[in-house]
Amino acid sequence: MPDVCFYFQVHQPRRLRRYSVFETEPTYFDDDANSRILRRVAQKCYMPATALLLRQIERHAGRFVVAFSLTGQVIEQLQRWSPEVLGQFRKLAQTGCVEFLSETYDHSLASLYSPDDFAHQIGRHDELIDNLFGQSPSIFRNTELIYHNDLADTLARLGRFRGVLAEGVDGLLDGRSPNHIYRSPGAVGMPVLLKNHRLSDDLAFRFSDTSWPHHPLKPQTYANWLKEATGEVVNLFIDFETFGEHQWEQTGIFGFLEELPDAVLSGGSRFLTPSQAIERFDPADVYDAPQVTSWADTERDISAWQGNAMQAAALQELYAIEGSVKQTHNAGLIKDWHALSTSDHFYYMCTKYYADAAVHAYFNPYESPYDAYINYMNVLDNLKGRLDAASANAL
Repeated sequence: MPDVCFYFQVHQPRRLRRYSVFETEPTYFDDDANSRILRRVAQKCYMPATALLLRQIERHAGRFVVAFSLTGQVIEQLQRWSPEVLGQFRKLAQTGCVEFLSETYDHSLASLYSPDDFAHQIGRHDELIDNLFGQSPSIFRNTELIYHNDLADTLARLGRFRGVLAEGVDGLLDGRSPNHIYRSPGAVGMPVLLKNHRLSDDLAFRFSDTSWPHHPLKPQTYANWLKEATGEVVNLFIDFETFGEHQWEQTGIFGFLEELPDAVLSGGSRFLTPSQAIERFDPADVYDAPQVTSWADTERDISAWQGNAMQAAALQELYAIEGSVKQTHNAGLIKDWHALSTSDHFYYMCTKYYADAAVHAYFNPYESPYDAYINYMNVLDNLKGRLDAASANAL
């Protein structure tokens, strides 16, 4: 029977305010909306879900372990508007049963556009995690599980990571189970933990679907599915907001999570953190990902962020000015540029249809992808004006 690795992603973007072409003030972010959303998610998800995990960790005395990654963007907002949530995460860190992973500070697409900024964001993020929780992350989780062979090589050159998380893409697995430790191809051989998307999505998406044959899902039923899976470790990678925000309390999601550890442990399986899984199991095979993959949408690629001309243009213009922005050494300008690199801004510009469109619409604060693009470009134009002024003053 396989072991179980639970990993939770925690992220909230800094959403832009409505910014017309006639605006001149360099105040881009809708703090009223951002604070309201963060406090709501803290009340519905972060506080009750962390309290539940703390109870289960104490109850099972080291046998129940989980992993988290928190973006720098959500941490900054928690520090400002919900510091009690960070207190809960500190308590989790102190149990010794929670591993905090590394990722990009700004939840950006830097791994695809800027190797220098990618490394810079990792350093900023890991320093923040060390300061807050006393851990130096050794497992990497890229934005939206974006992964490819070159990423594994890049991480290996950084010399600080023992493994990386990725989506278990069916086409790349070619009939193999995602429930093994894999390694990247070539001499590097970076250990890769693959998300089991079917079992993860049972919780993240199907749990409250009343038309699903397994609704309402029982903890013992789910534990039996885990027990029957082929392989050494089932990786359940989901957004933490699944608990209470995406799947409301009324669905029974908290009761399910409360009972699940007992159901899994009583069946003989163990819970492992990503580091523990890599320590316990040798790679079973090579996971060859020559093309970029992610955990988004049915394609499991990066079309959610760069699938149309609007997204491509916005990303090109943003990264075209990276060097000039950083050369100003203007802290406010650099901070705003980084916040504009958050992947959510480009996700809002996606023009997909059918099932993926419903998911995109759920997270989108704009009336349409075109509104998202126009608003973003208005903000970016203002930032470019500030850049021109800062550069002129430096002469």
